[in-house]
Amino acid sequence: MEPFRRHQGRMVPLDRDNVDTDQIIPKQFLKRIERSGFGPFLFYDWRRNDPDFVLERPEYQGASVLLTGANFGCGSSREHAPWSLQDAGFKAVIAPSFADIFRTNCLKIGLLPVQLSESSVRRLMELAQEDPAIPVTVDLQARTVSAAGFSEPFEMDDFARDCLLNGWDDVGLTLRHEDAISAYEQRRAAWLPRVPTP
Repeated sequence: MEPFRRHQGRMVPLDRDNVDTDQIIPKQFLKRIERSGFGPFLFYDWRRNDPDFVLERPEYQGASVLLTGANFGCGSSREHAPWSLQDAGFKAVIAPSFADIFRTNCLKIGLLPVQLSESSVRRLMELAQEDPAIPVTVDLQARTVSAAGFSEPFEMDDFARDCLLNGWDDVGLTLRHEDAISAYEQRRAAWLPRVPTP
C-alpha cells in the first residue's frame, strides 16, 4: 500500500446519496482476481445510460477527489468498489457518511474516506461546479481539507491514520513483527508443521 500523507487534486461532484457498491462496480465485472483493471468499469451503468453523467464530462476528466452524498458505498460488501475508484485515479472520497464496510475496505488499500458535514460537502460541490479547475488539498497529517478559501478539519482515528501515513496494509502490519515471528519459528517444536521459506 502506498503511504497517504497529503494530496492535492481536482474534485468531481457526484451529487447523489445512497450510492451502492452495485452501482460503483456492477456485478458482471467481478470476475477478475487482480485488484487492477476495474477503473474503466467504474459507475458503468450510469456512464453508459447518461451521456451527461458527471464523470463523463470533459471538465472533470483527471479529477482525483470524489465528492458525493451520504451513505456512500452502501449495499454489498464487495472490495472491488474501492479498487475500482482507486484504479480510476481517485485518491480520496469526501462524503457526509460512508457505509462501514466500504470505509474499512478503503482504508485497507490506501484510498482515503473523508467524512465532512453535509453543508461542507455541499460547499465543496459548489466550488467544483463553479470552477472544475479549483484544486482541493486533503492533508491527512493535519487532518484538514482546504480549497479556495474553504478549510475544515476532519476526524480520523489514530490507528487508521498511522496505517495510511506509513502505507501499512494488513500484511505490512504483520511484517513489522517479522523478527519476532522468525524467532518464534526457530524455537517451535520440530514436529509441528512449518511454512517453507525461500
